[in-house]
Amino acid sequence: MSNVMSYVPKARPRMPVVFFGNGGPTIALETNATTEAWAHIADHFPRPRAILCVSAHWCTHGTAVTAAARPRTIQDFRGYPESLFNMRYPAPGDPGLAARVRDLLSPLAVTLDGEWGFDEGTWPVLMKLYPEAETPVVQLSLDIDKAPAEHFRIGQMLRPLRDEGVLVVGSGNVVHNMQFLDWNSAAPPYEWAVRFNDFVRRNIARNDREKLINYKAAGRDARLAVPSPEHYLPLLYVLGARGDDDHVSFGPNHIEYRSLSMMTVVLDNQADAA
Repeated sequence: MSNVMSYVPKARPRMPVVFFGNGGPTIALETNATTEAWAHIADHFPRPRAILCVSAHWCTHGTAVTAAARPRTIQDFRGYPESLFNMRYPAPGDPGLAARVRDLLSPLAVTLDGEWGFDEGTWPVLMKLYPEAETPVVQLSLDIDKAPAEHFRIGQMLRPLRDEGVLVVGSGNVVHNMQFLDWNSAAPPYEWAVRFNDFVRRNIARNDREKLINYKAAGRDARLAVPSPEHYLPLLYVLGARGDDDHVSFGPNHIEYRSLSMMTVVLDNQADAA
């Protein structure tokens, strides 16, 4: 029997669904309050059977899912320390889970991709959650031709994975404007960045999906905070996979370098979720 046919959905304790404000790839080299908070999230919940990550850094025309048994670590960046380029995240893939994702999203056409691996939005985050890299990981691409409501709907279709021991992860940034980035770490965030970050947080807490899907209605703040959608869209997958009884918690939730939100959102049906 092939690996693709080996995935058998089994009922397990419901996994959370988490959006990580991933910052930059250098987070892989750092130990700070953000990485410690991420590690706490991993420690707080049951060990996942597998992880499905929607990253801001894999944009495609059409939808694809990684299906390689041994995905490569992708250094899709430049200008960073050499030590970062030498890092690898050797977690296995899961061709069976990739096929399960394809089936869940039917009749949407999903390509089983053997070339992509773990990109900047995936491995630096997972390295802080599960540094031993033993849990299988699959990535789902962002179809940049789809409207925000369609990305949210895909998240809803992925919800059954939570009851099969799969941790669904979105990795991006609620506020991500590189043009206005200020490397002076002491500089206060822009007012528009704070307003939009608060807008998102407030509407996640209220479970107001319409405002979050139609975020552009926030006007100038949204245009500045989300100059292109790829870093915001992974949040919609996470919100789509949200259950009616999920508790929401935030942390970290701050803005770095004036225009980069590190907001992390945890959705879980346990009343004491961290």
